[in-house]
Amino acid sequence: MHAQDLLARRFETHRGHLRSVAYRMLGSSGEAEDAVQEAWLRLALSDTSDVENLAGWLTTVVSRICLDMLRSRAARREDPMEGIADLGDRAYDSDPEHEAVLIDSVGRALLVVLDTLGPDERVAFVLHDMFAVPFDQIAPIVGRTTATTKKLASRARSRARSDATASSTELAQQRHVVEAFLAAARSGDLDALLAVLAPDVVRTADPAALPAGMASVARGAHTVAKETVVLRRRSQVATLALVNGAVGIIVAPRGRLLLALTVAVDGDRIAGYEVFADPARLRKLDLAVLPA
Repeated sequence: MHAQDLLARRFETHRGHLRSVAYRMLGSSGEAEDAVQEAWLRLALSDTSDVENLAGWLTTVVSRICLDMLRSRAARREDPMEGIADLGDRAYDSDPEHEAVLIDSVGRALLVVLDTLGPDERVAFVLHDMFAVPFDQIAPIVGRTTATTKKLASRARSRARSDATASSTELAQQRHVVEAFLAAARSGDLDALLAVLAPDVVRTADPAALPAGMASVARGAHTVAKETVVLRRRSQVATLALVNGAVGIIVAPRGRLLLALTVAVDGDRIAGYEVFADPARLRKLDLAVLPA
């Protein structure tokens, strides 16, 4: 067999791992595939006869490619919501099957949080916390000392796992109620929604979050429940997250944040919630992954 064919076969054994690394760094299946393909081209043009650990070599290469892409994205000040927001209502359609599998493997909330990190923080965090790459191997990739690389990952970790303002008991209660609301929204179950909404519940929202003609404030369980059923497809790309230290909901098609909900829970019911859609307001929210 030709040497290049052998090399291609060896590369294919690592493709799945490289795609996983790239997707977590970039948050886009298309860009991840581009990064992996670029890694193959660099491998094909390199003399790797003295490379003992091909998996490690390829992980380093694809990480550097992703870092360059992230830095370029940051230099252009590209909003992670670009492209998704432009789809209008179609943005809320369920994720394509391939994308949904990737999102499930990472977690929709974590993908949103990763988008808030700087390029170097994201690479350090992904490589160390998700793939157990030692800091002394990550440091040359991001061009920092080992000590500084540890700090990058630590900062990213603290943002991903922000401290909640509520106690663990309060969080558990909030989670139970908000999960019930989201499940009812996904199924379009009006009775289940009425059971979890307080009779005098109030929903407020940024105008950008609503279809034309829908009021920015909705009052009463029946009104809010019926509206939720109408907008149910949004819930298909939603998940729970910590929003400003309490259990809330983020709506993130393809892992890109479009909406965030802060939820007020009173006992076993939702007393009210606010829907954020304005990009400037979304950026001010403290978003973190809900503890397991």
